[in-house]
Amino acid sequence: MKAKEPLFDYINPELEYSIENGDCLKVLKKYDDQKFDLIITSPPYNIGKSYETKTSIEEYLDTQEDIITELIRVLSDNGSICWQVGNFVDKGEVFPLDIYYYQIFKKLGLKLRNRIIWHFGHGLHASNRFSGRYETILWFSKTDDYIFNLDNVRVPAKYPGKRHFKGPNKGKLSGNPKGKNPSDIWEIVLKDWENELWNIPNVKSNHPEKTTHPCQYPIELVERCVLALTNQNSWVLDPFNGVGSAVIAALKNDRNVIGIDKDKEYCRIAKNRIEELKEGQLKMRPINKPIHKPDKKNKLSQFPQEWQELKLEKNK
Repeated sequence: MKAKEPLFDYINPELEYSIENGDCLKVLKKYDDQKFDLIITSPPYNIGKSYETKTSIEEYLDTQEDIITELIRVLSDNGSICWQVGNFVDKGEVFPLDIYYYQIFKKLGLKLRNRIIWHFGHGLHASNRFSGRYETILWFSKTDDYIFNLDNVRVPAKYPGKRHFKGPNKGKLSGNPKGKNPSDIWEIVLKDWENELWNIPNVKSNHPEKTTHPCQYPIELVERCVLALTNQNSWVLDPFNGVGSAVIAALKNDRNVIGIDKDKEYCRIAKNRIEELKEGQLKMRPINKPIHKPDKKNKLSQFPQEWQELKLEKNK
């Protein structure tokens, strides 16, 4: 019987990587200044998950500021930090973490380049407010001379045949043959990220990448940042590594990488996932796979008969 071909290529054996188990603030002390070109992570949200200790919003942010200060030390002058956060909710009141974090990064001298919206179709339902369906990625650079490989993330132009209609370039094509610069809201639901919205499914029970981690983010989300904000063989860091999505995204795209997490079980899962990646057996959602749309013939997507009867009764 012919062996099945691996789903993905083996990782480059010359790449360096490690999964470090421990408190990130302590682990970071052993790394040299300016080692990493990209630091990308989703920090604990202070919502009382099993891997975090819930404190007041003030205490939480003070602790995060100490960590961010150390992260800036190990970030290269050409480097970027991508900080992916949602909202902290306390007694029904929403605290937008990206706005709180912006103040910290700005005070420490970093410059915000984009506030990227990550939209997803499924999440926790709310009854006393609108259900949340997005999180944000704050992209900060350390200096004005930062790595940005636009060609790696261009999207197809809507009107590639458009030409300049006046000036010295009149009559010449106005676009770029490789595509256009995407916006800070990307739709990655069709081939080549055609519609520009970062509409990437979050990792729920039926997602191929799902592990035991309750707040796992998809590899696909990290890849776009890795491709745009690092060069081949750059060093990438995730200080709140979880089950290794950022490490996998970096290795898959020929970047050296380190992941840090204080939970031994998550570190074990991350290492296992890397081994599966090496063997071409890791289940991943392809970067250009369309988001599932329910069949209109499916009973679950049809308006229930009971509701239709209620509607008719109400209109009598």
